[in-house]
Amino acid sequence: MKPLRVAGADLEAPAPSHRALALDTFELSKRFGDFTALDRVSIAVRAGTVHALLGENGAGKSTLVKCLVGFHRADGGSILLDGREVQITSPQQARELGIGMVYQHFTLVPSMTVAENLCLARGGLPAVIGWKRQRAALAAFMDSVPFKLDLDARIADLSAGEKQKTELLKQLYADNRFLILDEPTSVLTPEEADELLTAVRDLAHGGRMTALLITHKFGEVARFADDVTVLRRGALAGAGAVAELNADRLATLMIGQALPVASEAVAQPARPAGEPVLRVTGLRVDNDLGLPAVRDLTLEVPAGCIVGIAGVSGNGQRELVQALTGQRARAGGTVTVFGEPFHATRSDYLRHRVAALPEEPLFNACVRGLSVADNLALRDFDRAPWSVRGWLRPAAFREAALASIAAYRVKTRGPDEPIERLSGGNVQRAVLSRELSRDARLLIVMNPVFGLDFQASGEIHQRLRDARNDGCAVLLVSEDLDELLDLSDRVAVLNGGRIVFDSARPARDRDAIGRAMGGHADGESDPGPVAPQGAMAS
Repeated sequence: MKPLRVAGADLEAPAPSHRALALDTFELSKRFGDFTALDRVSIAVRAGTVHALLGENGAGKSTLVKCLVGFHRADGGSILLDGREVQITSPQQARELGIGMVYQHFTLVPSMTVAENLCLARGGLPAVIGWKRQRAALAAFMDSVPFKLDLDARIADLSAGEKQKTELLKQLYADNRFLILDEPTSVLTPEEADELLTAVRDLAHGGRMTALLITHKFGEVARFADDVTVLRRGALAGAGAVAELNADRLATLMIGQALPVASEAVAQPARPAGEPVLRVTGLRVDNDLGLPAVRDLTLEVPAGCIVGIAGVSGNGQRELVQALTGQRARAGGTVTVFGEPFHATRSDYLRHRVAALPEEPLFNACVRGLSVADNLALRDFDRAPWSVRGWLRPAAFREAALASIAAYRVKTRGPDEPIERLSGGNVQRAVLSRELSRDARLLIVMNPVFGLDFQASGEIHQRLRDARNDGCAVLLVSEDLDELLDLSDRVAVLNGGRIVFDSARPARDRDAIGRAMGGHADGESDPGPVAPQGAMAS
């Protein structure tokens, strides 16, 4: 194995490309007051390659990218395009140099067509558009790219994968030759993600462009990237060829330690699922507009089992979790826990030992202005030992909070700090400590690590495994299929508010799950605890 390149070393220069741009930074620095966000970072992105950029939240990725696209001006160092030093002082200047960006969230005009969005991206349009000439130019352009889209299709009518393809085409049609892709597959099905990244790799290797890929998925790096750079705490941790690095080495560069190892209990053969803890029958839930979001949904979650719910965003996941946890009214159906009706009242939570980690817990499971200690006591504040004969005991709040902070490694100045001042990962840890402190028998979780850094994600995932191994029934709703496949004993797919597919072999059925997420279920679902025989919604 060749030695890992560290700060200051150079990779071998590639063969010259007729279109793709090489980009280098030399000791690039950026400060915000006394805080150094980027500390003398030197990277080398070879022309005609896919270069992955990794790092935890706060590692400096966003600051580096904003310097490259002109939103920030570096305080020191230099940027070179094809070996020529350039000054990038605005997004317009970045575009003129051929640098473009595909953002995590769509920037398209939904009411316009694909053709109209492409023309807008290119700019320089006259007051009156000569569509005959424009259509000829667009047709020639579409013949040169690896996938086809209907130029007359409205953006609002496209799938998530087609929208992301359009975002990529926008940059190519604008003749940008160095593209930054920020988590471009976060809202795509596995099939859509593979198709998009295959196209990116083929375009790069064909010399059409160079891609700087920001991602948190090691699998994407291994399959599609040529080189990788890792940032940690604003500095360059290391870089090298992807073929010479494994996931453990990348993790060590990112966080200073290898990948978290699952507990011994996880490695053992799976135990037979226990009796159903949560049973949902014929559930109907409306969205904010009063339209059906969950349609006649039936599922079961047994003890000692993680049941994952997969689906592209907007297919009823949010409404499902809100209805189960008492944040949204149910339009019909029944929900039982241990065979008893569950209406998600506080007494129901306490009696059945139900816990919940909703999406964005700072807003959905906390009182932002209260302290960490007060928030950790919200479930049981009026019960012993937190209260005696109706009198609250703040000292008991603080004592219990200190134990939870230590056990769950919550980074805070202390139990009296307002919880809204904590980072997202630490809010997640704090809420999870509260919910699991009462030996929960049912845990309902949605997107538990969305937006969190690598280390926080690993720790929270292990907590979910530990709860499952202790006999807890876990319902995990996530838009990250890799997360579901890693954690779940069973995976069901939610599409259009209905369960359209379920599998007791999620890792083996990855492709079928992905197709179902995209609305193309093509197989029989496995009988089992998610949707009992004959109960599958049609």
